[in-house]
Amino acid sequence: MENLFRLASSPNKMENLFRLASSPNKMENLFRLADHEDFISRRCIWVNGPVIIGAGPSGLATAACLREQGVPFLVVERADCIASLWQRRTYDRLKLNLPKQFCQLPNLPFPDDFPEYPSKKQFINYLETYANKFEIKPQFNQCVQSAKYDETSGLWRVKTNEVEYICRWLVVATGENAECVIPEIEGLSEFKGKVVHACDYKSGENFKGKKVLVVGCGNSGLDISLDLSNHHALPSMVVRSSVHVLPSMGPLQLKNTEGKIPVLNIGTLEKIRSGDIKVVPGIKKFNKNGEVQLVNGEKIDVDAVVLATGYRSNVPSWLQEGEFFSKNGYPKMPFPHGWKGNSGLYAVGFTKIGLFGASYDAVKIAQDIGNVWKHETKQKKQRYGAVKIAQDIGNVWKHETKQKKQRLS
Repeated sequence: MENLFRLASSPNKMENLFRLASSPNKMENLFRLADHEDFISRRCIWVNGPVIIGAGPSGLATAACLREQGVPFLVVERADCIASLWQRRTYDRLKLNLPKQFCQLPNLPFPDDFPEYPSKKQFINYLETYANKFEIKPQFNQCVQSAKYDETSGLWRVKTNEVEYICRWLVVATGENAECVIPEIEGLSEFKGKVVHACDYKSGENFKGKKVLVVGCGNSGLDISLDLSNHHALPSMVVRSSVHVLPSMGPLQLKNTEGKIPVLNIGTLEKIRSGDIKVVPGIKKFNKNGEVQLVNGEKIDVDAVVLATGYRSNVPSWLQEGEFFSKNGYPKMPFPHGWKGNSGLYAVGFTKIGLFGASYDAVKIAQDIGNVWKHETKQKKQRYGAVKIAQDIGNVWKHETKQKKQRLS
């Protein structure tokens, strides 16, 4: 029982348990949960509201919308800051790749003086302002090891490196870019030069005069190639498929119809035309002497490699669930239907259309949870009201009965 009452250690104390008891069978099942050996061996905390995993833009948007609905929440983040991808794993010259009207989060537009494509620094400042405005205070340095729905209790159990959280609702906000994608290329592991993923690339300053092979031609690959050229490096960019440049198609239409991020960096294209940035076909293998053999038979010498090969979801590594999420870490249902699963499970930011899609998900999730929360709060008030009326009538009855006995005596 001692471990059960640790659940009341979060704000509002025992009220949290009584709120839980208002749902059918939940309190009874919570006591069954407390009998589990692994439950007793861990520090467990009951969360009065949903647990949101991830403090990036998607998690912040969901938290802000829940705040507007009057629903308490807890945000868990593995890093030591919000938006760690933007703050720790992006290059210096990064900008939003869609106009700002498609990237603002719910209930807070970008400042009027921001450019059409805000810079990395501006976007981080915007997110910090957003978190402060909606009083979002994540639990940092807590890496989720596993999350599963407990059929016995009807609750979610979220285990981190420090504690276990128990909650009714779980919001997965770890996003599409949780882990770096490292391609399997023959000989790459034996390459003697410097190899970095785009997440560790900051500036071309350290590559001056070096022949750098950039693997990938998305926005990151184009931006990094331009940055390298501007710092007097000699970049070659691997291009295996067509590159899409606005404005031949609207940005959201392009992402929806072809699943590709639009390329916006005209400066890179000018450098390609001038020959300052070379374009090469796919890689066949790396040779030990620093030589790269291309699929067309050509061989080139390089000093360093930057892997602009993207990211992927890490959801399958920790979420023990197989109905809502597919093996690739995305909801099985495409946008706009991929935000809600079963048993209080939600997903935000897996739409493949960027921040616009994440904002849509966040609003829908908060409304859905908010409706349940308000309904149960109303029922609770009605029960308390009925109890108060009964107490008042009882007090009057007792008083009159006492007076009657006194008169008779």
